[in-house]
Parts: sequence; structure tokens; C-alpha cells
Amino acid sequence: MVLRWGICGAGLICSDFVSAVLAPPNNGHEVVCVGARSLSRAQEFADKFRIKKAYGSYEEIASDPNVDIVYIGVIHTFHVALSKQMLKAGKNVLCEKPVAANLSQLLEVQQVARECKKFFMEAIWSRCFPVYRKIKEEVRSGNLGEIQHVQCQFCVPISHVDRITKPELGGGGLHDLGIYVIQMATLLFNNEKPVRITADASLTDQGVDQNGCIVLTYKNGGKAVLVYSTLFHGGKNSATVFGTKGTIKIDDTFWCPLEASLPSGKISNEIARGPVPYNFLNSGGLRFEADCVKECLEAGKLECSEVSFADSQAIYNIIDEVVKQTGMNVKW
Repeated sequence: MVLRWGICGAGLICSDFVSAVLAPPNNGHEVVCVGARSLSRAQEFADKFRIKKAYGSYEEIASDPNVDIVYIGVIHTFHVALSKQMLKAGKNVLCEKPVAANLSQLLEVQQVARECKKFFMEAIWSRCFPVYRKIKEEVRSGNLGEIQHVQCQFCVPISHVDRITKPELGGGGLHDLGIYVIQMATLLFNNEKPVRITADASLTDQGVDQNGCIVLTYKNGGKAVLVYSTLFHGGKNSATVFGTKGTIKIDDTFWCPLEASLPSGKISNEIARGPVPYNFLNSGGLRFEADCVKECLEAGKLECSEVSFADSQAIYNIIDEVVKQTGMNVKW
């Protein structure tokens, strides 16, 4: 099967995604078109990757009969509307995280996907790395014992970026960085709902969060201490998991790891090198995500077991409570 991709957006993350998808060995991926709000921008992107069709609107992607699946990599305030539009047009969808501002919006998109009987996945790419899949397997097997404590931080100096500073662009660190530390906790605790969520954040004059600390307490007494910041580089943006039988340590790039230490030993994964240099760290790992999608579609699945509907819901349950407790301005 050749999976034919349409790309919504011509920005940095879309460039990294396409470069990863086209990295050798190709394994049956083809990018057939790219669309942006500016035709000239879409054409420039198409020329860079030798994509045959460039569109000056997203509607043209929705109506292109040669598109099997759409990757949505535009600014996240458009994610809900574009996801619904593409699903209703009969396209399968992989939408960059965060799909939505809150759980209610996420459920709306998931419901449209069900009604249209189309594949939908939130692009939490971390979950598709072989290292993550092995960690999930190790935790579920019981080899780690009962999880007692999770420590995870993601701090990157991006407070100058528009999508972080402006409320109208979905600004704030929680949906951009915080979602990564939250997904780590929900993965390890198997989507269990915390019995207590405690959150604090520093807000700008516009109510946008610059950093935050979240403590999740689970029924067995286990805790996840999660920290994120848009103000500085955290040095070691790592994750450590303490279980009754052992420990897992994920290296300095926990959200896109090259390796991790498990009770059974070290594990690693290779990052694909694409035809165009990447803009972000370890973006070749986006290929793991694309391959997961292809596997699902070949198997006739409408959800991915690495990022299922329930997985996303568990994350947004926590996001909603953090927003409520901190008083963040989240209105997109």
C-alpha cells in the first residue's frame, strides 16, 4: 500500500514531517499535495520537496481525490475546524497536538471521526518512538512493579514566539510543552484518573502561562511531578520513573528520545535522515508516527493504539483541571 499524504500548512513542523516521511527507506509513503493560505508559500514548499501539487487553500486538499490522509500542522487554533473539515470530506486525519483547547473540543472532533468512519489521531509523536513503545511494554508487563513516582520536566526558552505569547494564537506553555509531560504521566499510569491534581503557573498580563508545576496523585499513592517552562532551557529535559521493582530513565530529550535505561538494560532507536535538514531536535522521529498511521490504515483501524481516543481524553482531563486551577486565558 502506498499512503498518499496531503499536508495542511507550510511551516517548520510541516517541513520536518515531510522530510521525515520522505526519508529512506520510503516504505510506501507519498506526499501528493501541500496547501497553505498563501499559494506562493505552498508552491515554495512544494518546490523544496518536489511535491506535484500546491494549493492556496485547505479546501482544495479536502476535495483532492488522490489524498488518503491529511497531516494538519498549522497553528493549533485551527486544528479543531480543519480536522472536522477534512474528516467530513472523507479524509483520514493526523492532527498535530494539541488538537484542541479542552476536552469538550477534543470529543467533538473524535465524534466526527466516528460518524464519518475515518481514522483520526492526535500527533503525540513521542508515543510512536520504539523507545516509548518498549517502555509501555515494560510497564504493562509488571517488570517495573507498582509505579511510585514519576519526575518529568520540559523547559525551553520559547517565550518570545508568537504562538506562545498571544492568547489569540492559543498562547501558553501548557498546550505546547506541558502536554508532553502530562502524556508521560498518563502513559505510565495507564490513563488512570488522578485522585488529586495540584497545579500552579506563572501568568502574563494577558493570562498566558509562561511556566507551570503539576502534581498528580494516584489512588495507590503514586505521584507524578511535572514541570514545564517557556522561559529557560532546562538542561536535562528528562524523565525518571521509580517503580517497586526498578527504575526507568529517559535521556535529555524525553519527548523524542534516542535512548532509555530500563531494568532490562538500555534501549535505543535510530532517527531517519530526511532530504531536507530538520528545524527541530530529532524530527526524524516523526517518521515513526507516519509509519504507525500506515500500519493502522493497512489493518483497517480507525484509532492508533499508541495514541488512542482514550489516551488523548486522559490528557485533556488533566489539562482542563490545570486551566481551571491556574486561571489561564484559554479561549481559542
